Amino acid sequence: MFMGTPDFAVASLKRLVEEGHEICGVFTQPDKPKNRGHKLAFSPVKEYAITQNLEVYQPLKMRDGEAYGIVETLAPDLIVVAAYGKILPEDILNYPRFGSINVHSSLLPKYRGAAPINWAILDGEEETGVSIMYMAKELDAGDVILQKTTPISDEEDALQLTIRLAQLGADALSEAVKALDSGSATRTPQDHEKHTYASMLSKEMSPIDWNRSAREIDCQVRGLIPWPCATTELAGTRFKVYRTVPGSKTDKAPGTILCAGKKGIEVACGDGKSLLITELQAEGGKRMAAGAYLLGHPIQI
Repeated sequence: MFMGTPDFAVASLKRLVEEGHEICGVFTQPDKPKNRGHKLAFSPVKEYAITQNLEVYQPLKMRDGEAYGIVETLAPDLIVVAAYGKILPEDILNYPRFGSINVHSSLLPKYRGAAPINWAILDGEEETGVSIMYMAKELDAGDVILQKTTPISDEEDALQLTIRLAQLGADALSEAVKALDSGSATRTPQDHEKHTYASMLSKEMSPIDWNRSAREIDCQVRGLIPWPCATTELAGTRFKVYRTVPGSKTDKAPGTILCAGKKGIEVACGDGKSLLITELQAEGGKRMAAGAYLLGHPIQI
């Protein structure tokens, strides 16, 4: 049985299907209203499951007996979870004979919780990865079966990293399922004293403080994509900032606009360096190259 909701989870489900595993059922979050028309939209996992003629279940709650009843009826040998978005009760976790395993997008015990990919970038980590672990009552605290590590590029934002980690997670899951089937899967307890928590993102994290270092602000910009995005006000206009690149050394006060032209908008930071904003979105406008925006909205220095 597979449980997952966003695009990240699709790669793992797709790999299980392609490798010939019998998927007895797919759990995913209930359909949700989307865009201005509030039309109910399927999750990416549901969309893919339908193309494969897989049975889809969308229980509203996990503890009222309905979900357990479905699990009991389908009698899975293994439950695989990837970014499902709901906490599973112990009776469901413990039902399959091979247990329940999770595809988690961090190197546990670092970054347990809801937004591990974003926080790895926000914190300036140089590497991250995926962990396949046995699920436990405590959040993301189960024994690890295996991990795969990958460097984080200085140009990579959270959306780009999510796409890469989804494929890495599928690779790791494939290895883990084979190990479980052969009886060679290992269990490595996490060092709980070293755990960190990746809390949910919020709009309060968006405003850029130009007193911070250029590196810290760049990590903020990359880590908050695609939501809620870093924001700043420049020359009286509020912007979402989508991409920055290193600028030059400067002795100007943090937040000072150093230049605004074809390459973008260069702003002084708190460590004597600057950042060049190369992609942005003015409030009420479209996302575009900063140079293109300036053609119609020049900023006087």
